[in-house]
Amino acid sequence: MAEKRDYYEVLGISKTATADEIKSAYRKLAKKYHPDLNPGDKAAEEKFKEIGEAYEILSDADKRARYDQFGHAGVDPNYGAGGYGGGFGGVDLNDLFGDLGDLFGMGGGRRRANPNAPRRGGDIRVSLALSFMEAVHGCTKTVSVNRQDVCAECGGSGAAKGTSPDTCPDCHGSGYVTVQQRTPFGVMQSSQPCTRCGGKGKIIKSPCPKCHGSGKTSSAKRVEVNIPAGIDDDQSLRLQGLGDAGVNGGPSGDLIVIVTVRPDAMFERDRFDVHVTVPITYSQAVLGAEIEVPTIDGKVRYDVPEGTQSGTMFRLRGKGIQYVRGRGRGDQYVQVVVEIPKKLTKAQREALKKFEETLKDDNYEQRKGFFKSLRDKFENG
Repeated sequence: MAEKRDYYEVLGISKTATADEIKSAYRKLAKKYHPDLNPGDKAAEEKFKEIGEAYEILSDADKRARYDQFGHAGVDPNYGAGGYGGGFGGVDLNDLFGDLGDLFGMGGGRRRANPNAPRRGGDIRVSLALSFMEAVHGCTKTVSVNRQDVCAECGGSGAAKGTSPDTCPDCHGSGYVTVQQRTPFGVMQSSQPCTRCGGKGKIIKSPCPKCHGSGKTSSAKRVEVNIPAGIDDDQSLRLQGLGDAGVNGGPSGDLIVIVTVRPDAMFERDRFDVHVTVPITYSQAVLGAEIEVPTIDGKVRYDVPEGTQSGTMFRLRGKGIQYVRGRGRGDQYVQVVVEIPKKLTKAQREALKKFEETLKDDNYEQRKGFFKSLRDKFENG
């Protein structure tokens, strides 16, 4: 097995990290090294795969527990089949250690798993980066998936054409052997995985030349994914049966597409609502005006009332994002910001001063209230 880095080190987290911390670390690194954001960078692509593999294990409580106890061997797919859920040496670790009760004659161990029973294939996780508008309106994307398929040459048996696996003579197909051990309490018996067949219950004397006896072949596939309108950042889609092939006739796993949505320069999302900031002129704020407002569906006209203050927010009902599950849409909130001109001509300055002289304090309610509060504070102690 190739040397691998510690999964916690890969994600840059401690071994006591919570599920939320693991998820947050994965999201940050996945965005940084995503192939779409690093085109042609092979190092980033390998880093992205390493991050995905680490998250695959540490985000699953059972797999994480096995990894914490046994390291990479506890979750290595080469020790079983169907992805990372295959167990150790073709044997479920819980079943293996549940039988340790037999060592001391206590019984009550769990029933051993049948190594030849059908087992579900592993799930495959891929990340998909979308633009803001692609997520808002929905789209069709194609993702590349490395999938473990049943070997077409041997039909998954692992044996060369014209041959078939033999039942292991040591464990007689059970995957376990009974061994005797001398202990301070006397000679004890225990069940252990069969070393001759690796706990598989069968021996392949003539391995299939295509899959080298594994019963599976790896192939790159392109899968078309329909992205529903309204999907949000870090949400995922599950495509049933598109994961790794099962073992011994078991069902295939699923393909899980984790969505990353890139920020937009104009729009900001809050669940199914959209926020946008629109600058307006001083005269538009004072006199009122019809302005052009961008929405996710295009431009609309909106009447700004006279006397509008900078920072005022207006609501456009039903102009937000489509609900993914159910009918209806969110709203769009438009915040107008009054832009003050920086450069004025002499004539403009004079005109503005004359205009200001005609105004009374009643025209400035916020200013009037501020200075009243200020006087009350210092005059009344």
